[in-house]
Amino acid sequence: MPQNTVTNEVRATAKYVRVAPRKARAVVSLIRNLPVEKALEVLQFSTRAASVDVAKVLRSAIANAENNNGMRADNLIVKLAYVDEGPTLKRIRPRAKGSASRINKRMSHITVVVAPRKEA
Repeated sequence: MPQNTVTNEVRATAKYVRVAPRKARAVVSLIRNLPVEKALEVLQFSTRAASVDVAKVLRSAIANAENNNGMRADNLIVKLAYVDEGPTLKRIRPRAKGSASRINKRMSHITVVVAPRKEA
């Protein structure tokens, strides 16, 4: 993703989260372009395991906006939310006749960008 040059956008990133990017992207797509209070509500009632990690990143972005930029939380919306692929842990599972299968344990980098409503 290109770097944002606009100063009124605030981002938070969680790196090396032990959830597959494909599963995290399904959760992140639920909260795009929503007000932050509605997005937190959607994540709270989501049955996906990745919603806990995404909610944590969203809360961090809200806190960054309040403490570092002096924005009000009730005026923020999720402008951007995306998941990048992190490194993959490669594991081996023994199989029949002395062979082996590879198990890929994937990681994600989750990024959430919030902005004031009038800007988004």
